[in-house]
Amino acid sequence: MKKQAKMKRQNKIIFTLFLLLFHNSFAQDSLKISAQEFISVVKNYHPLALKYQLQNKMAETEITKARGSFDPVLGAKLGEKNIDGTRYYEQKNIELGIPTWYGIEVTGSYNYLDGEKLNSSDTKGGLYQMGITVPLGKNLLYDKRRAVLDQAKFAQKMTEAEQAVLTNDLLLEAENMYWEWVQHYEIYQLKSKIVDINKERLKLTKKTFEYGERPAIDTVEAVSQLQSFELQQRDAYLNFVKSTQQLQVFLWKDGQELYEISQPIFPSDHLSNHVAYSDFEFLLQEFKNSETTRHLSILYYNQKNNILESERKLKWQSFLPKLDFTYNFFNKENYRADYLPLFDNNFQYGLKLEIPIFQREARANYQMAKIKINQNQLDTQLKLRELDTKIETYKNELMNYHIQIDLSENNLVNYQRLLYAEETKYSNGESSLFLINSRENKVIDAQEKFIFIKTKFLKSFNKLKWMKENFTL
Repeated sequence: MKKQAKMKRQNKIIFTLFLLLFHNSFAQDSLKISAQEFISVVKNYHPLALKYQLQNKMAETEITKARGSFDPVLGAKLGEKNIDGTRYYEQKNIELGIPTWYGIEVTGSYNYLDGEKLNSSDTKGGLYQMGITVPLGKNLLYDKRRAVLDQAKFAQKMTEAEQAVLTNDLLLEAENMYWEWVQHYEIYQLKSKIVDINKERLKLTKKTFEYGERPAIDTVEAVSQLQSFELQQRDAYLNFVKSTQQLQVFLWKDGQELYEISQPIFPSDHLSNHVAYSDFEFLLQEFKNSETTRHLSILYYNQKNNILESERKLKWQSFLPKLDFTYNFFNKENYRADYLPLFDNNFQYGLKLEIPIFQREARANYQMAKIKINQNQLDTQLKLRELDTKIETYKNELMNYHIQIDLSENNLVNYQRLLYAEETKYSNGESSLFLINSRENKVIDAQEKFIFIKTKFLKSFNKLKWMKENFTL
């Protein structure tokens, strides 16, 4: 508990210093960053983005690992047995095994054997051997080595799809954070501008009071209005600083080092200057022509289904009898090779048969594989439904906020006209400072709502934009 309290105090101190840095350096040299630059930094340096790239490399490594099952294997053996001067045997052996794609394995070896106590079935001297093992039942059409390699290839595509979606989600979160930061900055600018206007109004009110043109209560009204806006300005400034700190979480440098903000940083983009206002209709049109089944999340489930189908095919092999045929051709050292006929001389063959009688394990494993496929199909249908719902929600949001922008802008213009009219009446002695302040408050509320709606519109546009990035070409 003491450590937690100490950490909280340290965080408060850091935040206070950060706030003072911004306050004291606001007019000094500053750094500006655009949305495009910010997204580029996140994409290239953020630890999560790099982690997703490493996942793809890991999937590629799994394919290499699976291909290792088809690597030729070279082996050698050297041995001798001698008891009381009797040399039982001396053996030298080197062999090469070559597995092939269709479950057939080719072998070749050289074996030298000599001694006084050899078994009657052993061949003395040097002996060359070349053989082949062919599965005639189980593992002929499909086996574990082929299944592992197929599944690694499917898993790679599955991982690429998953990491692409996660990366785009990260970039969406980062871009929306950027525009929230811009929102807080523009609100702070708005409050600062209003404070400057009210400072000038207070000066003017004091002069008119000194000239006897206005009552003293007007100066109290002007001071109260100014103080109210100064409080709002400080609150807006605090929100902007907090938003800057949240933005810093996404800023990283090469070498996975967090970018420490040592100077004031401000957005170079504005809410009103965005391609979304001109491009949103084209974006909506693109979704009319797109199929949800091409989304990377669906590709993920399709590749998972391929993996499960591979497993089902492998489990089906357990129903087949294990019937392996082995043939070896021999040639003694320093003897002429005599290949044909195969079953006439210098050969060895074998036929091995295994048949599980009840097939209970095979039936259970195969049934489980089919159940997993059905579960994945249900997950795919659920994901399709979720994506369709998301897309329609984002489209409705985007169109609705675009309409709200027009309404909010017209509302703001009307409030500005009312304020201008009230100021004109005030200059003619037909109104009061209280009514001007009331009109001004309405204008400021309308300006804030206008900023909020533009931010919501851009965030909805980004949701659809990054959703589009999740569709395959």
